[in-house]
Amino acid sequence: MSLRGRTVEESATLPDGRHVVVHVGVPEDPYIPRAQLETVDVELHAGGHVLAAVNTVLDPDQESEAEELAREIARKLESGELEPTAAAIEPLADTLR
Repeated sequence: MSLRGRTVEESATLPDGRHVVVHVGVPEDPYIPRAQLETVDVELHAGGHVLAAVNTVLDPDQESEAEELAREIARKLESGELEPTAAAIEPLADTLR
C-alpha cells in the first residue's frame, strides 16, 4: 500500500488545549485520478477546519517517512515548539527523511 491508499494521522493537544490532527497523504484532486498523483501533503485539522496545508518532499511510497513526519509535527505542536501554521510546519515538510 502507499499514501495513495491511506492517510497517516497523528493527534496532538496544543498547549492551549485545542485538539489538532496531523494528516500526511496524497490529497484529493477532482481533476486527476489518485493513482496518478505524486504529491504528498501535510494538513493540520482542528474543529472541522483545515488550519494549515503544505506540500512535502515525500513520495507516495514513503509511508514510514510519512509516519515519522506526522509524529514529529504532532510532538512539536504539543510541546509548543511549533505553531499550527503552514509557515511553522513547512521546514519539516521540506526535510528529506
